[in-house]
Amino acid sequence: MILQEHMSLEKKLEILSDAAKYDVACTSSGVTRRGEKGCLGNTAAGGICHSFAADGRCISLLKVLFSNECVYDCKYCLNRASNDVPRATFTPEELCTLTVEFYRRNYIEGLFLSSGIINTPSHTMGLLYQTLLLLRRQYRFNGYIHVKTIPGADPELIQKIGYLADRMSANLEISTQEGLKKLAPHKTHARILAPIRQIQNSILQDRLEGRAEGFLPPPRTQTGLTVASRNQSSLSPQIPAHSAADPHLQYLARTAQTVSRSHPRFVPAGQSTQMIVGAVPESDFQLVRTAEALYQNYDLKRVFYSAYVPVNEDASLPSLDTRPPLLREHRLYQADWLLRFYGFHAGELLTEERPNFNLFIDPKCDWAVRHLELFPVEITSADYATLLRVPGIGVKSARRILYARKHSLLDFQALKKMGVVLKRAHYFITVNGHMLYPVKLEETYITHNLIRSEQDKNWQIAREMTYQQMSLFDDFQLV
Repeated sequence: MILQEHMSLEKKLEILSDAAKYDVACTSSGVTRRGEKGCLGNTAAGGICHSFAADGRCISLLKVLFSNECVYDCKYCLNRASNDVPRATFTPEELCTLTVEFYRRNYIEGLFLSSGIINTPSHTMGLLYQTLLLLRRQYRFNGYIHVKTIPGADPELIQKIGYLADRMSANLEISTQEGLKKLAPHKTHARILAPIRQIQNSILQDRLEGRAEGFLPPPRTQTGLTVASRNQSSLSPQIPAHSAADPHLQYLARTAQTVSRSHPRFVPAGQSTQMIVGAVPESDFQLVRTAEALYQNYDLKRVFYSAYVPVNEDASLPSLDTRPPLLREHRLYQADWLLRFYGFHAGELLTEERPNFNLFIDPKCDWAVRHLELFPVEITSADYATLLRVPGIGVKSARRILYARKHSLLDFQALKKMGVVLKRAHYFITVNGHMLYPVKLEETYITHNLIRSEQDKNWQIAREMTYQQMSLFDDFQLV
Protein backbone atom coordinates (compact mmCIF):
# COMPACT_ATOMS: atom_id res chain seq x y z
CA MET A 1 0.00 0.00 0.00
CA ILE A 2 1.34 3.40 -0.98
CA LEU A 3 0.47 5.98 1.67
CA GLN A 4 0.79 9.68 1.04
CA GLU A 5 0.65 12.17 3.89
CA HIS A 6 -0.45 15.79 3.54
CA MET A 7 -2.10 15.03 0.22
CA SER A 8 -3.77 17.92 -1.58
CA LEU A 9 -7.48 17.86 -2.31
CA GLU A 10 -6.72 17.85 -6.02
CA LYS A 11 -4.52 14.77 -5.66
CA LYS A 12 -7.15 12.98 -3.59
CA LEU A 13 -9.73 13.70 -6.28
CA GLU A 14 -7.41 12.38 -8.98
CA ILE A 15 -6.90 9.09 -7.11
CA LEU A 16 -10.46 8.55 -5.90
CA SER A 17 -12.28 9.50 -9.09
CA ASP A 18 -10.01 7.17 -11.08
CA ALA A 19 -10.65 4.39 -8.55
CA ALA A 20 -14.42 4.72 -9.11
CA LYS A 21 -14.38 4.41 -12.90
CA TYR A 22 -15.18 0.66 -13.00
CA ASP A 23 -18.53 1.08 -11.28
CA VAL A 24 -21.17 1.51 -13.99
CA ALA A 25 -24.31 1.78 -11.85
CA CYS A 26 -24.79 5.42 -12.68
CA THR A 27 -27.89 6.64 -14.51
CA SER A 28 -30.58 9.27 -14.65
CA SER A 29 -32.13 10.05 -11.33
CA GLY A 30 -35.61 8.59 -11.47
CA VAL A 31 -36.88 11.21 -9.06
CA THR A 32 -38.26 14.74 -9.45
CA ARG A 33 -37.42 17.45 -6.94
CA ARG A 34 -37.67 21.15 -7.71
CA GLY A 35 -35.37 23.79 -6.42
CA GLU A 36 -36.15 25.31 -3.04
CA LYS A 37 -35.41 28.71 -1.61
CA GLY A 38 -32.31 28.43 0.52
CA CYS A 39 -31.24 25.12 -1.11
CA LEU A 40 -28.72 24.40 -3.85
CA GLY A 41 -29.73 22.27 -6.84
CA ASN A 42 -32.63 20.12 -7.97
CA THR A 43 -33.20 16.85 -9.79
CA ALA A 44 -35.49 15.62 -12.56
CA ALA A 45 -36.96 12.18 -13.19
CA GLY A 46 -35.92 12.13 -16.83
CA GLY A 47 -32.24 12.64 -16.13
CA ILE A 48 -30.14 14.63 -13.76
CA CYS A 49 -27.63 15.91 -16.23
CA HIS A 50 -27.21 17.55 -19.60
CA SER A 51 -25.23 14.80 -21.32
CA PHE A 52 -25.33 11.01 -21.56
CA ALA A 53 -22.91 8.50 -23.00
CA ALA A 54 -23.95 6.50 -26.08
CA ASP A 55 -25.00 3.56 -23.90
CA GLY A 56 -27.24 5.75 -21.73
CA ARG A 57 -24.88 6.21 -18.81
CA CYS A 58 -24.97 9.56 -17.07
CA ILE A 59 -21.69 11.45 -17.43
CA SER A 60 -22.43 14.48 -15.32
CA LEU A 61 -22.17 13.05 -11.83
CA LEU A 62 -19.22 13.50 -9.56
CA LYS A 63 -18.50 9.76 -9.38
CA VAL A 64 -15.94 9.18 -6.70
CA LEU A 65 -14.90 6.94 -3.82
CA PHE A 66 -14.87 8.31 -0.31
CA SER A 67 -11.78 6.17 0.19
CA ASN A 68 -9.91 3.53 -1.81
CA GLU A 69 -8.46 2.04 1.34
CA CYS A 70 -9.98 -1.40 1.84
CA VAL A 71 -9.58 -4.26 4.29
CA TYR A 72 -11.09 -6.70 1.77
CA ASP A 73 -8.99 -8.52 -0.82
CA CYS A 74 -11.43 -9.17 -3.67
CA LYS A 75 -9.33 -10.61 -6.50
CA TYR A 76 -11.04 -8.59 -9.27
CA CYS A 77 -10.72 -5.21 -7.55
CA LEU A 78 -7.96 -2.71 -8.24
CA ASN A 79 -8.30 -1.38 -4.68
CA ARG A 80 -7.95 -4.73 -2.93
CA ALA A 81 -5.90 -4.77 0.27
CA SER A 82 -2.95 -6.63 -1.26
CA ASN A 83 -2.40 -4.16 -4.12
CA ASP A 84 0.30 -1.51 -3.86
CA VAL A 85 -1.58 1.50 -5.16
CA PRO A 86 -1.75 5.11 -3.94
CA ARG A 87 -4.36 5.38 -1.19
CA ALA A 88 -6.44 8.39 -0.27
CA THR A 89 -9.44 9.22 1.89
CA PHE A 90 -11.62 12.31 1.87
CA THR A 91 -13.00 13.97 4.94
CA PRO A 92 -16.75 14.64 4.87
CA GLU A 93 -16.02 18.39 4.63
CA GLU A 94 -13.69 17.91 1.66
CA LEU A 95 -16.21 15.87 -0.29
CA CYS A 96 -18.98 18.39 0.42
CA THR A 97 -16.74 21.21 -0.79
CA LEU A 98 -15.96 19.37 -4.01
CA THR A 99 -19.61 18.58 -4.70
CA VAL A 100 -20.85 22.12 -4.10
CA GLU A 101 -18.03 23.83 -5.96
CA PHE A 102 -18.35 21.55 -8.99
CA TYR A 103 -22.10 22.10 -8.98
CA ARG A 104 -21.69 25.88 -8.92
CA ARG A 105 -19.32 25.66 -11.88
CA ASN A 106 -21.93 23.59 -13.78
CA TYR A 107 -19.55 20.61 -14.01
CA ILE A 108 -22.01 18.27 -12.29
CA GLU A 109 -25.57 18.08 -11.11
CA GLY A 110 -25.27 15.20 -8.66
CA LEU A 111 -23.05 12.88 -6.65
CA PHE A 112 -22.33 9.17 -7.03
CA LEU A 113 -20.59 8.03 -3.86
CA SER A 114 -19.04 4.69 -2.98
CA SER A 115 -16.10 3.63 -0.85
CA GLY A 116 -13.64 0.94 0.03
CA ILE A 117 -14.05 -0.66 3.45
CA ILE A 118 -12.25 1.42 6.06
CA ASN A 119 -11.78 -0.69 9.22
CA THR A 120 -15.35 -2.09 9.22
CA PRO A 121 -18.50 -1.76 7.09
CA SER A 122 -20.26 0.18 9.86
CA HIS A 123 -17.36 2.60 10.29
CA THR A 124 -17.36 3.26 6.53
CA MET A 125 -21.13 3.67 6.38
CA GLY A 126 -20.95 6.08 9.29
CA LEU A 127 -18.53 8.30 7.36
CA LEU A 128 -20.83 8.26 4.33
CA TYR A 129 -23.75 9.20 6.57
CA GLN A 130 -21.79 12.13 8.04
CA THR A 131 -20.99 13.32 4.53
CA LEU A 132 -24.57 13.19 3.29
CA LEU A 133 -25.97 14.75 6.44
CA LEU A 134 -23.50 17.62 6.15
CA LEU A 135 -24.20 18.04 2.45
CA ARG A 136 -27.97 18.09 2.85
CA ARG A 137 -28.22 20.01 6.12
CA GLN A 138 -25.37 22.51 6.24
CA TYR A 139 -24.68 22.97 2.53
CA ARG A 140 -28.39 22.65 1.66
CA PHE A 141 -27.56 20.58 -1.42
CA ASN A 142 -30.80 19.51 -3.08
CA GLY A 143 -29.34 17.67 -6.09
CA TYR A 144 -29.29 13.98 -6.89
CA ILE A 145 -27.25 11.62 -4.69
CA HIS A 146 -26.59 7.94 -5.35
CA VAL A 147 -24.86 6.06 -2.53
CA LYS A 148 -23.43 2.57 -2.49
CA THR A 149 -24.57 0.49 0.47
CA ILE A 150 -21.83 -1.33 2.39
CA PRO A 151 -23.07 -4.89 3.09
CA GLY A 152 -22.58 -5.82 6.72
CA ALA A 153 -23.04 -2.26 7.99
CA ASP A 154 -25.36 -1.41 10.87
CA PRO A 155 -28.94 -1.49 9.50
CA GLU A 156 -29.74 1.72 11.38
CA LEU A 157 -27.04 3.59 9.43
CA ILE A 158 -28.45 2.24 6.17
CA GLN A 159 -31.88 3.41 7.25
CA LYS A 160 -30.67 6.91 8.06
CA ILE A 161 -28.83 7.27 4.76
CA GLY A 162 -31.98 6.18 2.95
CA TYR A 163 -33.65 9.47 3.93
CA LEU A 164 -30.75 11.51 2.57
CA ALA A 165 -29.99 9.68 -0.71
CA ASP A 166 -32.10 9.49 -3.86
CA ARG A 167 -30.85 6.06 -4.89
CA MET A 168 -28.95 3.32 -3.10
CA SER A 169 -27.29 0.21 -4.45
CA ALA A 170 -25.41 -2.84 -3.22
CA ASN A 171 -23.31 -4.68 -5.79
CA LEU A 172 -24.03 -8.40 -6.10
CA GLU A 173 -20.80 -8.60 -8.17
CA ILE A 174 -20.93 -12.31 -9.16
CA SER A 175 -24.19 -14.08 -10.03
CA THR A 176 -23.22 -17.42 -8.45
CA GLN A 177 -22.31 -18.01 -4.82
CA GLU A 178 -19.47 -20.32 -5.89
CA GLY A 179 -17.93 -17.62 -8.08
CA LEU A 180 -18.25 -15.00 -5.35
CA LYS A 181 -16.59 -17.28 -2.79
CA LYS A 182 -13.74 -17.90 -5.21
CA LEU A 183 -13.04 -14.24 -5.99
CA ALA A 184 -14.32 -12.39 -2.91
CA PRO A 185 -14.05 -14.66 0.15
CA HIS A 186 -15.12 -11.82 2.48
CA LYS A 187 -18.50 -11.54 0.76
CA THR A 188 -21.58 -13.75 0.55
CA HIS A 189 -24.83 -13.36 -1.35
CA ALA A 190 -26.76 -13.50 1.91
CA ARG A 191 -24.77 -10.60 3.33
CA ILE A 192 -25.24 -8.53 0.15
CA LEU A 193 -28.96 -9.28 -0.15
CA ALA A 194 -29.70 -8.35 3.47
CA PRO A 195 -29.44 -4.53 2.94
CA ILE A 196 -31.19 -4.88 -0.44
CA ARG A 197 -34.14 -6.49 1.34
CA GLN A 198 -34.05 -3.86 4.08
CA ILE A 199 -34.14 -1.02 1.55
CA GLN A 200 -36.95 -2.71 -0.39
CA ASN A 201 -39.07 -3.08 2.75
CA SER A 202 -38.36 0.48 3.88
CA ILE A 203 -39.30 1.92 0.47
CA LEU A 204 -42.59 0.02 0.59
CA GLN A 205 -43.28 1.02 4.18
CA ASP A 206 -42.51 4.66 3.46
CA ARG A 207 -44.99 4.68 0.57
CA LEU A 208 -47.69 2.85 2.50
CA GLU A 209 -47.37 5.20 5.47
CA GLY A 210 -47.81 8.23 3.26
CA ARG A 211 -50.96 6.79 1.69
CA ALA A 212 -52.43 5.51 4.95
CA GLU A 213 -51.97 8.74 6.86
CA GLY A 214 -53.45 10.87 4.06
CA PHE A 215 -50.98 13.68 4.70
CA LEU A 216 -47.29 14.40 4.41
CA PRO A 217 -44.76 14.60 7.25
CA PRO A 218 -43.59 18.03 8.49
CA PRO A 219 -41.05 19.85 6.33
CA ARG A 220 -37.38 20.45 6.94
CA THR A 221 -36.69 22.99 9.66
CA GLN A 222 -33.92 25.56 9.98
CA THR A 223 -32.07 23.33 12.43
CA GLY A 224 -32.14 20.22 10.31
CA LEU A 225 -34.33 17.40 9.13
CA THR A 226 -37.20 16.96 11.53
CA VAL A 227 -38.19 13.68 9.88
CA ALA A 228 -34.63 12.33 10.07
CA SER A 229 -34.95 12.06 13.84
CA ARG A 230 -37.64 9.43 13.47
CA ASN A 231 -34.92 6.94 12.56
CA GLN A 232 -32.88 7.37 15.73
CA SER A 233 -34.48 4.59 17.75
CA SER A 234 -36.30 2.41 15.23
CA LEU A 235 -36.02 0.96 11.76
CA SER A 236 -39.78 1.45 11.39
CA PRO A 237 -40.16 5.25 11.28
CA GLN A 238 -43.47 6.70 12.37
CA ILE A 239 -45.05 9.95 11.21
CA PRO A 240 -45.63 12.26 14.17
CA ALA A 241 -49.23 12.81 15.21
CA HIS A 242 -50.83 16.26 14.97
CA SER A 243 -53.97 17.72 16.40
CA ALA A 244 -56.91 18.42 14.11
CA ALA A 245 -56.64 22.14 14.88
CA ASP A 246 -53.04 22.32 13.71
CA PRO A 247 -52.96 24.74 10.72
CA HIS A 248 -50.03 22.79 9.31
CA LEU A 249 -52.17 19.63 9.27
CA GLN A 250 -54.98 21.52 7.57
CA TYR A 251 -52.56 22.65 4.85
CA LEU A 252 -51.27 19.11 4.38
CA ALA A 253 -54.80 17.78 4.08
CA ARG A 254 -55.41 20.17 1.19
CA THR A 255 -52.24 19.00 -0.58
CA ALA A 256 -52.41 15.29 0.17
CA GLN A 257 -51.88 14.30 -3.48
CA THR A 258 -48.79 16.45 -4.00
CA VAL A 259 -45.17 15.60 -3.34
CA SER A 260 -43.43 17.72 -0.74
CA ARG A 261 -40.28 19.37 -2.05
CA SER A 262 -38.79 19.67 1.42
CA HIS A 263 -39.60 16.26 2.90
CA PRO A 264 -37.00 13.60 2.06
CA ARG A 265 -38.66 10.36 1.04
CA PHE A 266 -36.87 7.05 1.60
CA VAL A 267 -34.71 6.28 -1.47
CA PRO A 268 -37.27 7.81 -3.88
CA ALA A 269 -35.38 6.68 -7.01
CA GLY A 270 -35.23 3.08 -5.83
CA GLN A 271 -32.22 0.80 -5.69
CA SER A 272 -29.99 -0.99 -8.14
CA THR A 273 -27.14 -3.49 -8.24
CA GLN A 274 -24.25 -4.49 -10.49
CA MET A 275 -22.88 -7.81 -11.73
CA ILE A 276 -19.45 -8.32 -13.27
CA VAL A 277 -19.44 -10.06 -16.65
CA GLY A 278 -16.56 -12.33 -17.60
CA ALA A 279 -14.58 -12.58 -14.36
CA VAL A 280 -15.73 -16.19 -13.84
CA PRO A 281 -17.01 -18.73 -16.38
CA GLU A 282 -20.71 -18.17 -15.69
CA SER A 283 -23.24 -18.33 -18.50
CA ASP A 284 -25.50 -15.59 -19.82
CA PHE A 285 -28.43 -17.70 -18.63
CA GLN A 286 -27.14 -17.56 -15.05
CA LEU A 287 -26.73 -13.78 -15.25
CA VAL A 288 -30.15 -13.14 -16.81
CA ARG A 289 -31.91 -15.54 -14.48
CA THR A 290 -30.30 -13.85 -11.47
CA ALA A 291 -31.37 -10.43 -12.78
CA GLU A 292 -34.93 -11.68 -13.27
CA ALA A 293 -35.04 -12.98 -9.69
CA LEU A 294 -33.76 -9.64 -8.38
CA TYR A 295 -36.45 -7.72 -10.29
CA GLN A 296 -39.21 -10.05 -9.13
CA ASN A 297 -38.17 -10.56 -5.50
CA TYR A 298 -36.44 -7.29 -4.59
CA ASP A 299 -38.17 -4.66 -6.77
CA LEU A 300 -34.87 -3.34 -8.14
CA LYS A 301 -34.97 -0.44 -10.56
CA ARG A 302 -31.94 -1.58 -12.53
CA VAL A 303 -29.42 -4.37 -12.75
CA PHE A 304 -26.18 -3.16 -14.30
CA TYR A 305 -23.68 -5.36 -16.11
CA SER A 306 -19.99 -4.46 -16.03
CA ALA A 307 -17.66 -6.14 -18.53
CA TYR A 308 -14.66 -7.32 -16.55
CA VAL A 309 -11.53 -5.28 -17.17
CA PRO A 310 -8.38 -7.21 -16.20
CA VAL A 311 -6.51 -5.10 -13.64
CA ASN A 312 -4.96 -7.80 -11.42
CA GLU A 313 -2.85 -10.80 -12.27
CA ASP A 314 -4.30 -13.87 -10.59
CA ALA A 315 -4.70 -17.53 -11.51
CA SER A 316 -8.44 -17.28 -10.76
CA LEU A 317 -8.97 -14.45 -13.24
CA PRO A 318 -8.69 -13.97 -17.01
CA SER A 319 -5.20 -12.99 -18.15
CA LEU A 320 -4.25 -9.32 -18.30
CA ASP A 321 -4.30 -9.31 -22.11
CA THR A 322 -7.97 -10.43 -22.23
CA ARG A 323 -10.24 -7.90 -23.92
CA PRO A 324 -13.26 -6.79 -21.87
CA PRO A 325 -16.37 -8.62 -23.18
CA LEU A 326 -18.12 -5.40 -24.23
CA LEU A 327 -20.31 -7.00 -26.90
CA ARG A 328 -21.47 -9.62 -24.40
CA GLU A 329 -22.24 -6.83 -21.92
CA HIS A 330 -24.27 -5.10 -24.65
CA ARG A 331 -26.32 -8.25 -25.30
CA LEU A 332 -27.04 -8.61 -21.59
CA TYR A 333 -28.32 -5.03 -21.44
CA GLN A 334 -30.56 -5.74 -24.44
CA ALA A 335 -31.89 -8.89 -22.75
CA ASP A 336 -32.42 -6.96 -19.53
CA TRP A 337 -34.55 -4.48 -21.48
CA LEU A 338 -36.64 -7.37 -22.79
CA LEU A 339 -37.23 -8.59 -19.23
CA ARG A 340 -38.25 -5.18 -17.96
CA PHE A 341 -40.35 -3.76 -20.78
CA TYR A 342 -41.18 -6.43 -23.36
CA GLY A 343 -42.74 -9.22 -21.32
CA PHE A 344 -40.00 -11.79 -21.87
CA HIS A 345 -38.79 -14.27 -19.27
CA ALA A 346 -35.25 -15.56 -18.82
CA GLY A 347 -36.32 -19.10 -19.71
CA GLU A 348 -37.62 -17.92 -23.08
CA LEU A 349 -34.40 -16.22 -24.07
CA LEU A 350 -31.96 -18.90 -22.90
CA THR A 351 -31.96 -22.39 -21.42
CA GLU A 352 -29.52 -24.75 -19.71
CA GLU A 353 -29.01 -26.43 -23.08
CA ARG A 354 -28.46 -23.10 -24.85
CA PRO A 355 -26.98 -20.94 -22.09
CA ASN A 356 -25.35 -18.06 -24.02
CA PHE A 357 -26.55 -15.38 -26.42
CA ASN A 358 -25.52 -15.22 -30.04
CA LEU A 359 -23.11 -12.28 -29.97
CA PHE A 360 -23.74 -11.43 -33.61
CA ILE A 361 -27.47 -10.62 -33.36
CA ASP A 362 -29.52 -9.07 -30.57
CA PRO A 363 -31.45 -11.36 -28.17
CA LYS A 364 -34.85 -10.43 -29.58
CA CYS A 365 -33.82 -11.39 -33.12
CA ASP A 366 -32.15 -14.51 -31.76
CA TRP A 367 -35.41 -15.52 -30.06
CA ALA A 368 -37.48 -14.75 -33.16
CA VAL A 369 -35.41 -16.85 -35.58
CA ARG A 370 -35.74 -19.78 -33.18
CA HIS A 371 -39.55 -19.36 -33.09
CA LEU A 372 -40.41 -18.81 -36.73
CA GLU A 373 -43.63 -20.79 -36.22
CA LEU A 374 -45.02 -17.60 -34.60
CA PHE A 375 -44.27 -15.44 -37.65
CA PRO A 376 -45.08 -13.54 -39.76
CA VAL A 377 -47.19 -11.26 -37.57
CA GLU A 378 -49.99 -9.32 -39.25
CA ILE A 379 -49.51 -5.69 -38.22
CA THR A 380 -53.13 -4.65 -38.79
CA SER A 381 -54.54 -7.15 -36.27
CA ALA A 382 -51.83 -8.23 -33.81
CA ASP A 383 -52.27 -7.27 -30.17
CA TYR A 384 -49.79 -5.18 -28.19
CA ALA A 385 -47.97 -8.11 -26.55
CA THR A 386 -47.47 -9.79 -29.93
CA LEU A 387 -46.18 -6.60 -31.56
CA LEU A 388 -43.58 -6.23 -28.80
CA ARG A 389 -42.13 -9.62 -29.77
CA VAL A 390 -41.37 -8.53 -33.33
CA PRO A 391 -37.71 -7.53 -33.89
CA GLY A 392 -37.53 -3.89 -34.94
CA ILE A 393 -40.69 -2.88 -33.07
CA GLY A 394 -40.24 -1.14 -29.74
CA VAL A 395 -42.60 0.03 -27.01
CA LYS A 396 -43.26 3.42 -28.61
CA SER A 397 -43.68 2.14 -32.15
CA ALA A 398 -46.04 -0.63 -30.95
CA ARG A 399 -48.25 1.95 -29.27
CA ARG A 400 -48.17 4.14 -32.36
CA ILE A 401 -49.26 1.20 -34.50
CA LEU A 402 -52.23 0.45 -32.24
CA TYR A 403 -53.32 4.08 -32.36
CA ALA A 404 -52.71 4.65 -36.08
CA ARG A 405 -54.54 1.58 -37.34
CA LYS A 406 -57.76 2.81 -35.72
CA HIS A 407 -57.76 5.89 -37.91
CA SER A 408 -56.04 4.98 -41.19
CA LEU A 409 -54.72 2.20 -43.36
CA LEU A 410 -51.14 1.20 -42.65
CA ASP A 411 -48.34 0.48 -45.09
CA PHE A 412 -44.60 -0.09 -44.73
CA GLN A 413 -43.79 3.57 -45.29
CA ALA A 414 -46.09 4.52 -42.42
CA LEU A 415 -44.42 1.94 -40.19
CA LYS A 416 -41.03 3.45 -40.95
CA LYS A 417 -42.27 6.90 -39.94
CA MET A 418 -43.53 5.41 -36.65
CA GLY A 419 -40.01 4.24 -35.82
CA VAL A 420 -40.20 0.60 -36.87
CA VAL A 421 -36.74 -0.66 -37.93
CA LEU A 422 -37.72 -2.36 -41.17
CA LYS A 423 -34.27 -3.84 -41.86
CA ARG A 424 -35.04 -6.23 -38.97
CA ALA A 425 -38.82 -6.23 -38.86
CA HIS A 426 -39.53 -7.02 -42.54
CA TYR A 427 -38.55 -10.68 -42.04
CA PHE A 428 -41.26 -11.12 -39.42
CA ILE A 429 -44.29 -9.02 -40.44
CA THR A 430 -46.97 -8.62 -43.01
CA VAL A 431 -49.15 -5.58 -43.70
CA ASN A 432 -52.57 -6.45 -45.11
CA GLY A 433 -51.23 -9.92 -45.89
CA HIS A 434 -48.12 -8.78 -47.79
CA MET A 435 -44.43 -8.80 -46.86
CA LEU A 436 -42.10 -5.95 -47.83
CA TYR A 437 -39.90 -8.37 -49.83
CA PRO A 438 -40.34 -12.05 -50.64
CA VAL A 439 -38.67 -13.82 -47.71
CA LYS A 440 -38.37 -17.51 -46.93
CA LEU A 441 -38.97 -18.17 -43.25
CA GLU A 442 -35.85 -20.22 -42.70
CA GLU A 443 -33.63 -19.80 -39.63
CA THR A 444 -30.22 -19.98 -41.30
CA TYR A 445 -31.18 -17.60 -44.10
CA ILE A 446 -32.66 -14.92 -41.82
CA THR A 447 -29.87 -15.23 -39.24
CA HIS A 448 -27.20 -14.79 -41.92
CA ASN A 449 -28.87 -11.62 -43.23
CA LEU A 450 -29.37 -10.16 -39.75
CA ILE A 451 -25.72 -10.77 -38.87
CA ARG A 452 -24.55 -9.12 -42.07
CA SER A 453 -26.68 -6.01 -41.42
CA GLU A 454 -25.30 -5.62 -37.89
CA GLN A 455 -21.64 -6.48 -38.37
CA ASP A 456 -20.33 -2.90 -38.48
CA LYS A 457 -22.18 -1.95 -35.31
CA ASN A 458 -21.01 -5.11 -33.52
CA TRP A 459 -17.40 -4.43 -34.52
CA GLN A 460 -17.58 -0.93 -33.07
CA ILE A 461 -19.15 -2.07 -29.75
CA ALA A 462 -16.64 -4.88 -29.29
CA ARG A 463 -13.71 -2.46 -29.59
CA GLU A 464 -14.98 0.43 -27.53
CA MET A 465 -13.34 1.11 -24.22
CA THR A 466 -15.82 2.91 -21.97
CA TYR A 467 -13.97 2.70 -18.67
CA GLN A 468 -12.39 6.13 -18.72
CA GLN A 469 -13.67 8.56 -16.10
CA MET A 470 -14.77 11.92 -17.43
CA SER A 471 -12.49 14.83 -16.59
CA LEU A 472 -14.40 17.30 -14.46
CA PHE A 473 -11.97 20.17 -14.40
CA ASP A 474 -9.19 22.00 -16.15
CA ASP A 475 -8.99 24.88 -13.71
CA PHE A 476 -9.01 23.09 -10.35
CA GLN A 477 -8.86 25.91 -7.81
CA LEU A 478 -11.37 25.63 -4.97
CA VAL A 479 -11.87 28.71 -2.83
